Parts: sequence; structure tokens; C-alpha cells
Amino acid sequence: MLKKAVALLVAFLLLFVGVRLTEAQAAEPAFGEKQVSAQTIPDTPDLQVNAKGAVVIDAYTGRVLFAQNANGRLPMASTTKIMTALLTLEQEDLDRYFVVDPTAIKVEGSSMGLIEGDKVTLSILAYGMLLASGNDGANAAAVKIAGSQEKFAQKMNQRAQQLGMEDTHFVTPSGLNHENHYSTAYDMALLAQEALKNPRFADICSQSKAVVEYGNPPYRRWLTNHNKLLRNYEGAVGVKTGFTKKAGRCLVSCAMRDGSKLICVTLNCPDDWEVHAKLYDRYFEKLTPVDITSRLPSVKIPVTGGIREAVNGVYSPPAQVSLLDGELEQLEIKARIAPFLYAPVRKGQAIGSFTVYSDGQPIGEVPLTAQEDIPARQKEKWWLARWLDGLFAHERRE
Repeated sequence: MLKKAVALLVAFLLLFVGVRLTEAQAAEPAFGEKQVSAQTIPDTPDLQVNAKGAVVIDAYTGRVLFAQNANGRLPMASTTKIMTALLTLEQEDLDRYFVVDPTAIKVEGSSMGLIEGDKVTLSILAYGMLLASGNDGANAAAVKIAGSQEKFAQKMNQRAQQLGMEDTHFVTPSGLNHENHYSTAYDMALLAQEALKNPRFADICSQSKAVVEYGNPPYRRWLTNHNKLLRNYEGAVGVKTGFTKKAGRCLVSCAMRDGSKLICVTLNCPDDWEVHAKLYDRYFEKLTPVDITSRLPSVKIPVTGGIREAVNGVYSPPAQVSLLDGELEQLEIKARIAPFLYAPVRKGQAIGSFTVYSDGQPIGEVPLTAQEDIPARQKEKWWLARWLDGLFAHERRE
């Protein structure tokens, strides 16, 4: 009887393990197989563009203004280099010269002209990626940073997860075709939004041309940006082009006008320059920057250990958000404010924020800062007050 029970238990455990293994195998896509999108943004009903995937977002808040198959998993070609350049520019010693790996730079496609023995810096490689779209530059940076392209791709995917790029998987630093290398218009917009927060990245991708020095020994080179919008569309400030036969024409761009800043992404779009200009014109026209300071409450936060008991909050810069027609009267505002502060408090110190929503989407973030300095009380008086408080508490207990 005991043997029979043990046998049944073993059979059950084997069945359980088999089910779990089957589930695990089902959860992991086969090589080249793309699962359905992890998230779904509905298409904009009143407009279509000639692209397999497209999106326009507010660069400040991530608010989606336009979407067309925004979560469709597609190859994204050299727009991949947005991630590669961002990770590169987050390294230390960006301007220290080193010799490029001779194997890494032997790669097909667009090039910044690296040859064996060349001395270069990580900063210059970022220029080479973002302007000349150098596959050699992307590979050289990857090997320098991580030791191999495969290990660098792991870093790319880790960062993608941190940014909420749920429908993206990187295999190559350059964006050359691979069955398991894909992203979406929306994910690439999230990536551009993050990359543009890096001042050095934003500066490089906004330049139509640049002079850098590399070689053996290093000498001056001119690099020209492939992004024609920088020359042809007023207010354009980036970001990156891409093209392979499989991916088609891919473009991630950013433009600013009248206080609004938008990011536009198209994947596999034959007339991308015209489409981006059309989308920018449409949504810049629809958006109006509005100062909503009068709609926000006055705030006073308690201060512990300061010469004053509380500090006033101020909105600096003014609480300005970009609104569509009819949104002003339906705004929802949520506060995130520190319950109290420890002295010293410095004028301009961040003490909270208000997030502005419309139809459930964040459309603005309003920082709240301290209006004035609140120095800490002198230590002698502070410790005396604590001692007296403890003494009286002891007497009260007796």
C-alpha cells in the first residue's frame, strides 16, 4: 500500500513538473518567433499615415497624441543606435582615447570610416553613431564597454526593461537585421524620450554637422547627420534615422514649438520626412501651452529641526502644460508632496510635484520647490530642547 502511494505521488510530481516545463517552454518564444504585443495603444481614428507603425508623444510627459499600430513589433534598423549611443554616453572617461577593436569594426553597412589601429573616444563614437550612423562605431563602443557585442546587447535589453519597452528585444548594437531584433513605434518613442534627457546625447543628435578627431594619429573629420529634418523642418532637434531592406525607412525625430516638445516615430515609412512634418504641423497646431498655476493649491510643509516650523512651496517654473481644445475644464490634478522636511531646507529645493491628467493620461508635471531657506536650529539649543523634553517626560512619569 505504501509503495503504491509513493508511486502515485511520484507520478503526480512528474506530471506537475511536466506541466510547469510546458508552460515555461510556451512562455519563451522560439528563435525568430515574435509574441503578440505586451501592451495595446488604440489607433487614432481620424488619421492614417503610410507607415507600418507610427506614434507621436509629448516629449515631456509621454502622452500619446497619435498612434497607428504603435505596439506592432517591427525591425527598427539603425534607430537602434539611440540605445547604443545613450549607454555609451553614460560611461565614464568619455573623452579618453583608446584603440578600436579590429574585429568589431569589420561590419557591413553605413560606416564612420574606422580602420584597424584607429584611436577614438566614446564621445566620438557617439557622434559617429548619431550622425554618420556608423555600424563600426556602434560595434566598437559595444566591445569597449561590455567586452563583446553579445554582452552589450544584454545591457541594452536590461535598460529597455527599465524604461518599460515591453515589446523590444535587442540583438545587435548597430541595428543590422536579425530575426529576434525588433521594437515598436511606441517603445522607440519611450527610448528617445529618455535619451533626450541626457544633455550630451541631446546636443549631439541636434547637430547637422560636426568636426571630430580620430585616426592613427587622430585628425579632424567632418561628420554629416543623415537626419534631413534638422535642415528642412523648423524646430527639429533630433533624433535618428534608420534603413535596411527588411526594416524599410525608419525615423525617430523630435521637434519643439511654442513651449511644446513632441517626439515622432515611424517604422517602415517610405515618405518619412513628409509624414513627420505633417504630423508635427497637425499636433503643434492642436496644442496650446496654458499656465494652470491658478488652479493649483497653496502649499506649506512642516519643517523638523528648523528655525521656522514650515516652508511655503512655489511653482517654479510656472505651471504650464500643453492642452488640446476643450481639455482645460476637465483636468485632474494629483499631488505628490513630502509630509514634512528636515532642516536645513534650501531655496529651490524640490519638495513635491503635481501631475496633471486628461482622460487618464498624464499631460504635465509641475514641480514644487521651497520658497526660501530654512536653516537648522543651532545644535546646542536643539540638544537642550531634547534634554529638557526628556527630563520633563521623566518627571511626568513619576
